[in-house]
Amino acid sequence: MQIEKDKLIVQAHQLLDICLTAASFIVAYFIKKHLLPEPFRGVSIAPNYYIVMLMIIIIWYIIFNLFDLYASYRRQTLSHILWNMIKAVSTAMLAMILIMYIIKMSDVSRVMIGIFFLLDIGFLALSKLFIYKILSSRRQMKINLRNILIIGYKERAKDVITAIESYSGTLKYKALGCLDTNTDHVGETINKDVQVIDTVDGLEKILREEVVDEVIFAMPLSEIKNVVNYIAIAEGMGVAIRIIPDWYLYKIMYRPEIASVKFEPFLMIPTMVLTSTPSKHGELLIKSTIDYIMASIAMVFLLPLFLAIYCAIKFSSKGPIFFKQERSGINGRKFMLYKFRTMFANAEAQRQELAHLDEADGPVFKIKKDPRIIPFIGAILRKMSLDELPQIINILKGEMSVVGPRPPIPDEVEKYEIWQRRRLSMKPGLTCLWQISPNRNDISFDQWMNMDLEYIDNWSLSLDIKIILKTIKVMLVGAGR
Repeated sequence: MQIEKDKLIVQAHQLLDICLTAASFIVAYFIKKHLLPEPFRGVSIAPNYYIVMLMIIIIWYIIFNLFDLYASYRRQTLSHILWNMIKAVSTAMLAMILIMYIIKMSDVSRVMIGIFFLLDIGFLALSKLFIYKILSSRRQMKINLRNILIIGYKERAKDVITAIESYSGTLKYKALGCLDTNTDHVGETINKDVQVIDTVDGLEKILREEVVDEVIFAMPLSEIKNVVNYIAIAEGMGVAIRIIPDWYLYKIMYRPEIASVKFEPFLMIPTMVLTSTPSKHGELLIKSTIDYIMASIAMVFLLPLFLAIYCAIKFSSKGPIFFKQERSGINGRKFMLYKFRTMFANAEAQRQELAHLDEADGPVFKIKKDPRIIPFIGAILRKMSLDELPQIINILKGEMSVVGPRPPIPDEVEKYEIWQRRRLSMKPGLTCLWQISPNRNDISFDQWMNMDLEYIDNWSLSLDIKIILKTIKVMLVGAGR
């Protein structure tokens, strides 16, 4: 799964570099033809510049791969990445000049080629700086960190831990610890800092309390009593399950209710995988790209609206403009969610006093006519769902997506049943099926959870687009809370 995803990321990076190079050539052509002062303005019609651009695309693609421009950024400094890129562009330029000399293509504007060379370095440098900063911030927030819980403690477990420690791809893996069937092994060190932290009986407790992305069964399933129950717990919570195969597999007769089953290598170790989340890696990569693009564009175009809301809240109520609250993200990761404040500054302190007015079932807290809401402006922002707009910042930080299950409060997650926990298996979003439901305020908690699981089970890019369009409609007609 991860090797396939790494390949897709590399291909996307290659495509971005080639597109930026082509764009640099087009801009250079436009500058030479229209913007330079006389006598440098204009280009001759003798060479076919479409052919020249095609040559550039082919040469640059080959040279970029020869210079290993797409190696993992984790172990490289920014200066090394930029210097390697400059060397690659310079080498590609020399190769192109040599080829044009050999085929006697002498009418190409040298001034235009010089402008293209500088623009290409500039565009590529900006893109790599942006990518490097994004990846660095994601590493600091541990968004690219996948936590692995290993069941077993012998040679198979050691092999998994060794593979995790030696991996240097786009993701970073961390072994949280090992579980064993024997209480006598609890506390033993398996490899370096990795210990046996509990028995398999503590699996559910650990999955509830810790951020676990994958569970790997690295011991013979025949040695685990009631192994089907443990697999079902992880599946029900939406945690990916990997099983290092043995001859006992066919005997457990486990038929997953939700997860899809496939065989794939995990860091070169063959495993059987049960996953309850979409496995469309290419489409998910496009989804992440769309998230950043949409959030970046929205931040620019919505700035006047942000300023207007800022002033409205400032003059309507004392206190901070933004409301920050800890929420649970993918697989229980904690992050601070941003909203425009629509309630009085001491609203959270009043929650216990208003507990008897709670109209929602399940662990959520909701009052239709909440007395804590700022008169007029607070009601308008909530009705139009404009209070959610600062979550664009969460999207840019990689903590949220444009579309996905709404991020819950950690206290609510603690009260989830096993099947409800699976809604945390996908990155939370600004909007989802519940947000666009015409009667969302009357939907029960279980219906809400089922709608989120329906979204996860049927996810596609086309579904995201439909939800985004319907969300815009809901906002325009003011059908919010």
